[in-house]
Amino acid sequence: ATGFIGHNIVEKLLSGNHNIICTLREGEENPFKDSRVKGIVIYPDKIDNHVAFFQDKKIDGIIHLASLVLSGTPKSSEIENLIDSNVKFGTILLEIAYKSNIRWFVNTGTYWQNYNNKKYSPVNLYAATKQAFEDIAKYYYETNKIKFVTIRLFDTYGKDDKRKKIFNIWNDIARTGETLDMSPGEQIMDFSYIDDIVDAYFLLISYLDKNSPNVKNGDIFFLQSKERYSLKQLSKIFEQTASTTLNINW
Repeated sequence: ATGFIGHNIVEKLLSGNHNIICTLREGEENPFKDSRVKGIVIYPDKIDNHVAFFQDKKIDGIIHLASLVLSGTPKSSEIENLIDSNVKFGTILLEIAYKSNIRWFVNTGTYWQNYNNKKYSPVNLYAATKQAFEDIAKYYYETNKIKFVTIRLFDTYGKDDKRKKIFNIWNDIARTGETLDMSPGEQIMDFSYIDDIVDAYFLLISYLDKNSPNVKNGDIFFLQSKERYSLKQLSKIFEQTASTTLNINW
């Protein structure tokens, strides 16, 4: 809930008068002042305590967005954190969820799990850890009553996005006049706007709440934009929209 997408989902949940529990890192402050948002830290050695807490709160479902994203080849020192964040933490959440009789679990994946549109071909170790968690989840949803589904996202953007994403980078060089070295710009990009991403999660949750036949256990949904552009085409659209010129060395 402290991330860009999670924060926007929580805001919409609050507008629908839901009560929310968000997981926090140890020492991390709850960013929401609304009393309907409670923050908790999940401890691996206190699963039974967490189960009692979750049962008491009568939680309907879990939206799992927490992850450590490393786009390149991780350093040796980063591998443990990558596995802890993307495999271990989700597994602990699933263990708590099924023992607490939580009905559904919405996972978040990445298109990096599907290099060249293959069923599974990880672009990097981050993508491999996301796949590893989905494979572990299969054990839980095939042996218990919990319904597990995944939304796989492409590139994301939107208002108040503080991440070092391409639009923010271009915005910075448009403001400063700096020159940016980039690839030839031929790669095809797929961007989803934050409001559409939030709507997709809510549509899926509405299906899960109604036990709709549109959603089967283990289903994977790709959130794709209607139009895709090369990176170079996208830069031209950005220039037209922002009435600016980008100094890019392609």
